[in-house]
Amino acid sequence: MNHGDCGVRAKWRTGAAFVCIMDSLCFINGTAVLPDRLISDAVIECAGGRIVRVSKAGRRLPKTAQVVDAQGGYISPGFIDIHVHGGDGADFMDGTTEAVRRACAAHARHGTTTIFPTTTTGQPGQILAMLQSCAQLMKEKPHSGPRIAGVHLYGPFFAEDKVGCHSAEGRRSPSFAEYERYFATGVVKVATCAAELPGAEAFYRAARKRRCLVTCGHSNASWGEMASAFKAGMRHVDHFWCAMSSVASVRQRLGVPMQGSMAEYVLANTDMSTEVIADGCHLAPELLEFAWRMKGASRLLLVTDANRALDMPAGRYRFGGEADGSWFTSDGKVGWAPNGSLASSIMGMDHMVRHMVKSTRAPLWDVIRMASLTPAERTGIARRTGSLEPGKLADVLVLDRRLRVRQVFAGGRPV
Repeated sequence: MNHGDCGVRAKWRTGAAFVCIMDSLCFINGTAVLPDRLISDAVIECAGGRIVRVSKAGRRLPKTAQVVDAQGGYISPGFIDIHVHGGDGADFMDGTTEAVRRACAAHARHGTTTIFPTTTTGQPGQILAMLQSCAQLMKEKPHSGPRIAGVHLYGPFFAEDKVGCHSAEGRRSPSFAEYERYFATGVVKVATCAAELPGAEAFYRAARKRRCLVTCGHSNASWGEMASAFKAGMRHVDHFWCAMSSVASVRQRLGVPMQGSMAEYVLANTDMSTEVIADGCHLAPELLEFAWRMKGASRLLLVTDANRALDMPAGRYRFGGEADGSWFTSDGKVGWAPNGSLASSIMGMDHMVRHMVKSTRAPLWDVIRMASLTPAERTGIARRTGSLEPGKLADVLVLDRRLRVRQVFAGGRPV
């Protein structure tokens, strides 16, 4: 391949740093992962922070191009995480810009270039502080971590019997006065509420008007309640099989005859999407395989649901705000609540991708799609990012053959 008179030849290695940022950036000598196939010996040309060409090797590169040599690894779109609580000792609900920066930086190390910081249950003032901290960082361009594309308003509108590891004292039913304050910040782009709660349908309609991805989570909803939620705009269910209803749990709540649950509704409705935590602890391989086969890569997302114990030693931590969040214990593999239930993940998106590849028959392009283009499509940002396509932001990862992150670029800038 004729690389031209390149001004800089940059070979990846752990911890590599770039001295300068040139207008033209070219990724070479790797297999590009597209949404539906792989391209071996690919060249990804970028200029002005955007992708301008994806091709096979053979073209002459711009003379001033900064060249990133993938050394036989993979060239992937940056990952997008729509359900994530923290990392590196920080939780987004700590409510400070410092905590948001720290957690975002941790996920950048694991290949996430676009992130939706996620709330837990908590008091209105805590949630507003978190939203405002995220809003402040969204205005800073550029910054050193992944791009914050919006906030996932996850807690506090959970069902009382499906709170999970979140603080039970902070959960409640939705009220217009409260959630309108959150929506008024302009940063909420994913909005969750348990479908059976009083006021849920009004919440869904309000979130839909704000062009959010409207979701149901931490819920014991029946098929009928899900159908009503769907009419109001709900299109997604959080972490499949986790803190969600089943036929048996709906039977306990509503009696006979037995009714369909969230699981059946999601599997039967082709317009519904959902997500899995593929950390190796939450779901067995057969469930990951089943979810992929039933929903397909265009309706199944990978999420981390990671907490502040990501990249931290095993020990005891707060889930939610540092001052009053619920306690959990990290064993170095996953979080555990005091009652013995799982308490969120402690792994990054790169781990989720590797485990999904290892544990299912999904092809690599499907797995990467579930961590990039599919979340972009569901949150309405696919025109800007989510795949290696001309015109999109140069959110690009260099992965080795074992899918470990070697370099991360967001908008053409090394992160």
